[in-house]
Amino acid sequence: MKKLKVGIISFAHGHAYSYLESLRAMSNVEITGIADEIQSRVEKVTTEYGIPYYANYEDLLATDLDAVVICSENVHHAKLTIAAAQAGKHVLCEKPLGLSLTEMEAMISACQENGVQLMTAFPCRYLASVMKAKEAIDQGEIGDIVAIKGTNRGSLPSGWFLQSELSGGGALLDHTVHVMDLMNWFTQSDVKEVYAYSATLFNEDITIDDAGMIHVKFANGVIGVLDTSWSRNSSFPTWGDVTMTIIGTKGTIAVDGFAQKNELYSEANGKGVWTFWGDSMDEYLVKGFVLALLNGEQVPITGKDGLRSTIVALAGYESVKLGQPVLL
Repeated sequence: MKKLKVGIISFAHGHAYSYLESLRAMSNVEITGIADEIQSRVEKVTTEYGIPYYANYEDLLATDLDAVVICSENVHHAKLTIAAAQAGKHVLCEKPLGLSLTEMEAMISACQENGVQLMTAFPCRYLASVMKAKEAIDQGEIGDIVAIKGTNRGSLPSGWFLQSELSGGGALLDHTVHVMDLMNWFTQSDVKEVYAYSATLFNEDITIDDAGMIHVKFANGVIGVLDTSWSRNSSFPTWGDVTMTIIGTKGTIAVDGFAQKNELYSEANGKGVWTFWGDSMDEYLVKGFVLALLNGEQVPITGKDGLRSTIVALAGYESVKLGQPVLL
């Protein structure tokens, strides 16, 4: 059996742990190394699983691996992706893809010029309810889409997510890109106009936006609105949600991405607990990446997909600054 040799660069983003477990579960994958400048972030997994550790990502890229998964702070995505491409390695990059249009175009160009593929980590495409909604839309069950209302409300993150010099932005950036990708995927149209609001409303001790609303107009006439706020306090059962109401000319679809859960209310815990029992979206994301590369096919979620959703978030910040809609 042919195996794909995969490395991981940085465990700054928590998704690195679930991506690692998904890769370990695949018989057609060999994990050849983990690179992280902060050894303490990865020491437990490298020791437990016997995975080679690299303090410098350049040393990992110099090995004979086929692909890398990048889970660094957002500000490093472009540098790491371009370096991987120049080393001839395929890339699965955490979202948002980059922090400017110029960065993302450079990432995409570097991969094209070096004959490797770039995939954006949008695991929400693999949620069961999202996949069923996409199927129904493509089959014309609700007619033509007229409008989409979405939410990606979360709890306040920590660490580098709250440092704009590393994250590039707060809630408006962090939580626009996932559901905006789904809106792009459902409508198969580009956003042409963006109007947004962002502020710090829920946590007075931070200096980055924790509240956001973004409104978009697509080229095909569809209207979209998305609540991107980190509005879930510490007592909430889970970090957040992914919901959508898709309104068509012949019907409506309601999506609750994390509805497949058990609810536990216990005095011992002191609050409600939701335990998700549905299929792992991260596992399907990683499988999609690996199988595409092994089969010589195009990755299912491209760098251009990552760019299309991220430029909406970036335009949102421009809209907030100007106090008016921004054209793309």
